[in-house]
Amino acid sequence: RATSNHKVKETVALELSYVNSNLQLLKEELEELNSSMDVYQNDRSLSSSSESISVPMIPLGLKETKELDLLVPLKDFISEHYGEESILFEKEIKEFMELRQAMRTPSRNEAGLELLMEYYNQLHFLDSRFFPPTKTLGVFFHWYDSLTGVPSHQRALAFEKGSVLFNLGALHTQIGARQDRASLPGLNQAIDAFQKAAGAFNYLKENFSNAPSLDMSAASLTMLVRLMVAQVQECVFEKMTLLRAQNDFLSRLQLAQEAAKVEDVYSTVHQTMSQPHVKDYVPFSWTTMVHVKSEHFKALSHYFAAIALCDCPAPSDAELLEQEKAFLQFHVTMPEGPSLSVLLQDPEERRKLGKAHLKKAIMKHEEAMRIHGLCKILRKMDILQEVLSFAHKRSLSKYSEIDHEEDFFETGEAPDIHPKTHQKPEIKSPNFSQVKVTDLFHRLGPLSVFSAKNKWYPARRVHLMRGENGFGFTLRGDSPVLIAGVIPGGCAAEAGLKEGDYIISVNGKDCKWSKHAEVVQLLKSTGKEGVDIGVITLQGSECPKAVDRKAAAMSSGSGAPKSDKENSRKSLRNSKSSSTLLVWGKKSKRSKKSTYSGVPFTAVGDNEAMY
Repeated sequence: RATSNHKVKETVALELSYVNSNLQLLKEELEELNSSMDVYQNDRSLSSSSESISVPMIPLGLKETKELDLLVPLKDFISEHYGEESILFEKEIKEFMELRQAMRTPSRNEAGLELLMEYYNQLHFLDSRFFPPTKTLGVFFHWYDSLTGVPSHQRALAFEKGSVLFNLGALHTQIGARQDRASLPGLNQAIDAFQKAAGAFNYLKENFSNAPSLDMSAASLTMLVRLMVAQVQECVFEKMTLLRAQNDFLSRLQLAQEAAKVEDVYSTVHQTMSQPHVKDYVPFSWTTMVHVKSEHFKALSHYFAAIALCDCPAPSDAELLEQEKAFLQFHVTMPEGPSLSVLLQDPEERRKLGKAHLKKAIMKHEEAMRIHGLCKILRKMDILQEVLSFAHKRSLSKYSEIDHEEDFFETGEAPDIHPKTHQKPEIKSPNFSQVKVTDLFHRLGPLSVFSAKNKWYPARRVHLMRGENGFGFTLRGDSPVLIAGVIPGGCAAEAGLKEGDYIISVNGKDCKWSKHAEVVQLLKSTGKEGVDIGVITLQGSECPKAVDRKAAAMSSGSGAPKSDKENSRKSLRNSKSSSTLLVWGKKSKRSKKSTYSGVPFTAVGDNEAMY
């Protein structure tokens, strides 16, 4: 109300929408915390043990984007480049814009993931149809940084594609974080979600460069991939504790090594978050949470080592060899004292080493609680406080149990435990072929010819009569059919047809998508009055050569390519022409499949047919 300036109003509206989305995210996080508390309380009522409480995971918020009106730019391009009546394509343009609008607020489930994937796959077709290598469409894609809210905008479609990919990864993190990890199905779903999140962020890091926003910089994406892998590793540990049917010596050693592995990966994440380009950008609560988890799981590894030594009986002669072998690989450095066989068979020696492990566990529990207390946001997370407090009390209780009044020896320094996992996290790259899409603009014609990168001379209409020896040309291929050869002095040559022409219509019937046999049938069905043929010739490609048959995938229009390496051929180096624009584009990893030698067309058979 305070201004009549349209630009100021738009800026304020954008800022308010960002604030509103943050409030919405906060509300959802509070709801999740409440639901986590309910789960925790239910567990408490079922069991006196608090081991089943799940430590909260770190989900990412989605990147916000500004509404985009593509109606005029796409209509202009259809008129200028394709020479078509642009008003006839308004339905397709509006359908694409509706898809983009829906993609801005995906639901937190499989349907939301499919929506993002569908839009991403449509961007492949949009890229091929409307983004030539020599110029931009003139529209800006606006996106906000997922952590800072700082806006960025670029003309490069790669920025749009990268932002959608980021949101795909972020949505996976939200789905993973909200699973009930007290159950095996919930744990498996969380593992799958975090692995797919890691895959999306890793794919983004490897295939796109020069991101204008910090959340998609190489350093940030490296950190996010490592964070997701760490969260998978934590779920693997939780899965192992849930499935632990036996409490024998070897099982507990394995659990200790699994906890040490979680500590190891979280320690790496903490180091990554502490790097100069990342530490000022990553939320303090994230860095603190990762640090807390690193100390917490180190404490747990020592606790389970102590339990294995103190609660399990000394091995029999038959078990000794197997336990010695496992114990040799258990510590980073061998503990001081007697030989391995004496240590494992002497209850007093086992108690001494177990006590040293518990002492270290208690120190690490206290460090975890101290770090936790430094962060105001984490202090408000009662469930995290409960987990840390319970683990600390459990270790203290065990220490009191094995501590004897007559102990005059000084408790030694327990060596660290060698990290080892039975289930290595897998980085699952996005499967773009999972969601099949149809090119919304397929009516423009097969992409192998009718794309933004190709230019053709204005369509010609040729009236052709059939002579004694037929029409006098050779046809090849499908969708569109190519005039592969013209007989000198024949009817086709006299009518003005040339080698390299594509047949786009016969007697007014659109033939861009017609099969070879369909075009032949239309030509054969003509009478003495002859036939009107519409043709186009690609500029600079009047002498066609055979091309890679993989071009067929580009002209099918019935599904997304099998992998996204085919999804975005164009490195947006074209934007270098705009000196003020920092290009954020697809890394140039062109495969042999995308190199066309001559005129692109769909080669159906090697044989040409004369008509």
